[in-house]
Amino acid sequence: MSKPALVAAVTHVFQSGWYFVGLDYAALLKALYDVGPDVGAQQALRLADEVRMFDGNRLSLYKAPKMSLSYAEYYFQQLYQEEMTLPDGTVIPERPVYLDIDEFIADMWNKGIRFGIDVAAVKAAMASTKPDRITFATDLEPEKGQDATVVEVSSDLHRSDAPKARADGRVDLQSFQNRFPQIKANMRLLKKLPPVPGLPGFDLAGRRTDPEPPKDLTLRFYAGEGTEAKMFEDGEYLVSTREGFLSVDAKSSRISITDKIVSKEGVSGRTTGNLELAGAYEEFGDVQEQRDVIGSDITVHGNVYGNINSRGGTVVLDKNLVSGSVHNAAGSINIAGVASNSIIYAANGEVTIGRAENCVISGSKVKVGEASNCEIIGDEVRIEVAEGCAVAGRNVEMENAGPRRRTEMIIYVLVKDVTQFDQEIADLDQRVAAFAQANQASQQEIDRLSALPDIRRYLALAAKLRTQELVLTPEQGQHLKKIAAAVAEEMKALQKLQQDLQVGQTQHKLLADRLARVIEQKVEAAGIARCGLYMVNGETMVRTMSFAAADTSAIRQLPPKDLKARLRGTPTGGELLFADSAGSLDWHLNPRARTASS
Repeated sequence: MSKPALVAAVTHVFQSGWYFVGLDYAALLKALYDVGPDVGAQQALRLADEVRMFDGNRLSLYKAPKMSLSYAEYYFQQLYQEEMTLPDGTVIPERPVYLDIDEFIADMWNKGIRFGIDVAAVKAAMASTKPDRITFATDLEPEKGQDATVVEVSSDLHRSDAPKARADGRVDLQSFQNRFPQIKANMRLLKKLPPVPGLPGFDLAGRRTDPEPPKDLTLRFYAGEGTEAKMFEDGEYLVSTREGFLSVDAKSSRISITDKIVSKEGVSGRTTGNLELAGAYEEFGDVQEQRDVIGSDITVHGNVYGNINSRGGTVVLDKNLVSGSVHNAAGSINIAGVASNSIIYAANGEVTIGRAENCVISGSKVKVGEASNCEIIGDEVRIEVAEGCAVAGRNVEMENAGPRRRTEMIIYVLVKDVTQFDQEIADLDQRVAAFAQANQASQQEIDRLSALPDIRRYLALAAKLRTQELVLTPEQGQHLKKIAAAVAEEMKALQKLQQDLQVGQTQHKLLADRLARVIEQKVEAAGIARCGLYMVNGETMVRTMSFAAADTSAIRQLPPKDLKARLRGTPTGGELLFADSAGSLDWHLNPRARTASS
């Protein structure tokens, strides 16, 4: 039978003047309202021993309960049956009368209390001789269900903040074991647990009170970049679609798998420890002092007091670098704020800084807005305002330069050492000059011989005969032979001089071409060297500094201490280009000359 039909049947029994003897009240509630412990898949439940007619004389023993909003009270006291005189005159004295729990349940049912009777409390009150008002029935509040939720199904989601174990067995107390977990593709990350409905409640009249429905969730709302929700046979899962690093947005709870690690906690001994990362890293907090961050494409939106080491890409610091260091092996460095008492080194990249104080800066290109008491080196150096700095570069340009307090302002223009070409150029120059002089002497001798009267006449006749302007008779031919015999020695000498001049001119051209090639090689090897100072405010010195390597990387890679000593030490060698407290300078290297000039 259905639950309402069972309730109607029990109500019919009670309202018909009957009641259940030996009633199992818990079994009754389980049968009618499905409240109570699970009894399994039984065909039937034992409810009572028998059904008996309710004695009308005893019905008057049961009074009306005191009803409240969610409970009912009853006043229990010792009851007595009045003295009775039988028809034969026998007197039955007053005697106690006891209530019955089965009769009580039936009477309360007919008075509207069909649920929630505390049978044990009622029995105890009935057995007591002490009058007492008790709460004998209460409503059953609905039991809240379980909202839908998600659970982790991969241990790889968890960070490990245990100290990192090194390969040699020692423990690195400055680093965590796995601060930023790396996720494989097609990995199940989260599983959705569907909502579980709550249990209904009942009031004293047996009316059902349904609980609030549990909240559901949409798993795809948790899917960020690199993840998606998928349905499998055993449920719905959030699955990674790519390999990368786990990122959880604290506001939206979206889970993403990205190539870049994004952190908002900062780098410190409490949060992350030292970091050694395989991919790009973005930090919104500060990097505390004595903390190391190793990775590539590193971006820090907070202040940096520790050390940044990048294998490549771009290092971006949105705020300040204070008493720390930034190294980039194959990329640029960009510091938007102030760099103070720090070391900045880009092996093969550009360094851009808003303002630098007491720093050592090295890069292929260096751009600084304001530099004070810094050591700076690069192939190309651009500074708007420099005070008390030691700067070295192949192409140096400054808007304003001058000393700071007692710290001098010195600029070195890096000039490649190309003296190996000078000896060869000098030798070739000497040989070219020697051939030019010899050729000039030969030409002068040829001109002298050609100007002799007999030689001049003979050469003129010979020229006309070659062009057939003149045809000789036999007698004239005999005369020409006599003339030729008279100038034979001179003509022989003239021919010899002409042959020597032709050889000399050929040698001169070959050596001149070789000299031009060597000079071009020297110019190419020397490259560009320039210094432009638009305004000098205070004593400033500009000198050249030669370097012998293929490029300036050997100097730029010097340790900070050695680089300071190189730039701040007593100048040795080089050419003094400028030394004044006012003025300007626009100097360009002229490698074609024996010495550089402006």
